Amino acid sequence: MKFFISIIVTALLAYVGGVYFPWWIIAVAGFVIAFLLPQAPFSAFLSGFIAVFLLWVVLAALINTANGGILAGRIGLLLGIGNSPVLLVLITGLVGGIVAGFAALGAAYLRLRANK
Repeated sequence: MKFFISIIVTALLAYVGGVYFPWWIIAVAGFVIAFLLPQAPFSAFLSGFIAVFLLWVVLAALINTANGGILAGRIGLLLGIGNSPVLLVLITGLVGGIVAGFAALGAAYLRLRANK
């Protein structure tokens, strides 16, 4: 249960923070939630990763649909992945998930170290 709560709260904090702060606020959100809700390091990484991966995939898909896929197609061509908006959306989610996951992992290890 703590795992799912962590995913939901991390995604909410990352979304609200993303409205007012730069993109890297996802790392702060993942770190804070993983530090406040004690979990095993792997669970902390996974909850941070899943939360931001799903958040960024949904947001990127909404943006992609809003402009008819034109922007994602052009960015995909610039990055060398072809005219594939779906692949670009997945890469976007993967990058965000990795950043938040490692921030949450760092918080879990810091919490373990502080408790010793």
